[in-house]
Amino acid sequence: MNSVDRTTRMLRACRGEPVDRPPVWLMRQAGRYLPEYRAARAGQAFLDSCRDVERAVEISLQPLRLVGTEAVVFFCDIFVPVLGLGVDVDFAPGPVITPPIRTRAQVDALTRFEPESVAYVFEILRRLRKELAATQTPLIGFAGAPFTLATYLVEGRGDPTRKYTSLRELAAREPATLAALLEKLAEMTVTYLNAQIDAGAQVVQLFDTWAGALSEPEYRALVLPHTRAIAQGIRREKAPLILYMNDAPHLVDAMLDGGADVISVGGAVDFASAARKAGRLASVQGNLDPHELARPREEIFARVREIAAAGRAARGHVMNLGHGCLPETPVEGVRAFTDAVRALAPASA
Repeated sequence: MNSVDRTTRMLRACRGEPVDRPPVWLMRQAGRYLPEYRAARAGQAFLDSCRDVERAVEISLQPLRLVGTEAVVFFCDIFVPVLGLGVDVDFAPGPVITPPIRTRAQVDALTRFEPESVAYVFEILRRLRKELAATQTPLIGFAGAPFTLATYLVEGRGDPTRKYTSLRELAAREPATLAALLEKLAEMTVTYLNAQIDAGAQVVQLFDTWAGALSEPEYRALVLPHTRAIAQGIRREKAPLILYMNDAPHLVDAMLDGGADVISVGGAVDFASAARKAGRLASVQGNLDPHELARPREEIFARVREIAAAGRAARGHVMNLGHGCLPETPVEGVRAFTDAVRALAPASA
């Protein structure tokens, strides 16, 4: 394998094939911790930035130039495709839905998602794929998972308590309504991710950030069937699928039953244990806590070596954080993280 071919390294790691070392990228790698990101976003509302093809391409490429990541994830938000369902979404700063979706009539009124409704997403991806071809840098697409999207749609906004009172009430009072909403969101997600793959995404990640609030029985009943449907419905022969869940150590086994090529786990998950469970079933991604990027450079290097050693129990490993970069994340900490991964000794294979 050509050790400088970033795309080959990423795809082989996701599929559990031999690589010299893990590839590295970061969730929220283009974000508020970068002064250049803040400058690019100045004077423009968040959703307008997602629609601005030139600006979104520039923001997507910044981490490649500034902090040494080895993949580009396109600049967007998990709620963008929901606009194609006819939902009124505002950002203040997170998604706000008025009115929340809590009746069967509202679910039935949702428009069938068509990729053309968010055509700018695929133009961004096409531009990025062309830009990245010369350096053979992989392009990552993504989508929000049905349950995580539903928590916002039913609650009306993000719930920092992660109690999801309105969603749980809907599940108890009208389970068929919630099931219909999740099914529509799953169908949208398959269509959306396949359109991203057609536009040039070489890996796709499904963010089920908030599903960790569920017990394992709840997860298996409410979420897992839709995760499996998405894994089966997208063109994974062209782009492997990463399933991300934040801080859900009790759901690692259930995640492995979802059919993704890679499971990505939060910083609170014992990475060695997750990698052993993944074994030959899936590759693993993660899982440095983003707060640790404030440590001295030598400590970040030591932590990367520890995580890499733990990840060897799985068939493949993609180095990443356990959650997204924070606004207060020091840029030098991100650079130390990517430098540390490149400094890893080649795998003995």
